[in-house]
Amino acid sequence: MRVFGIDCGTEVTGFGVVEWAGSKREPCLVCKALGGIQLPKAKSLPIRLELVYRELRERLAQWQPDVVAVEEVFYSVNAKSALKLGQVRGVALLAAACEGLPVAEYAPLRIKQSVVGYGLAKKEQVQFMVQRLLKLEELPQPADAADALAIAICHIHTAQTLELQGASR
Repeated sequence: MRVFGIDCGTEVTGFGVVEWAGSKREPCLVCKALGGIQLPKAKSLPIRLELVYRELRERLAQWQPDVVAVEEVFYSVNAKSALKLGQVRGVALLAAACEGLPVAEYAPLRIKQSVVGYGLAKKEQVQFMVQRLLKLEELPQPADAADALAIAICHIHTAQTLELQGASR
């Protein structure tokens, strides 16, 4: 299984590709790609959204994932920021849909719980655990890419659990 994780952001949208290799008894997580799509502040919002869309479509076509995993919308004190984030997220969902890919959505607490073991973990803790789980030589950068990898790992963990539950019935 190959999962394309997306961490939507208004300044940087992170992405990461994680593959589940190995056997059911000894799964192996492999990082295939990671990066961040830098959104130029000087450009208008429609131009930035088009950039995210184009870049994600290119990466999805390049990596041919089985599924796209995205963080669910969280509620923010600042309505304007939440609206902009929602627009970026909508573009990410559109890019996945245009590639004909299923989308899985996870709450931030669930992602952190799945990767770190603690739902209120800090960004640094997520980066550290992603590095460990994927056996990376360095902390994944930018932090948004680490979050995207964490989202992909969360989906793989969830899929493994569901498969094991189905096998035990």
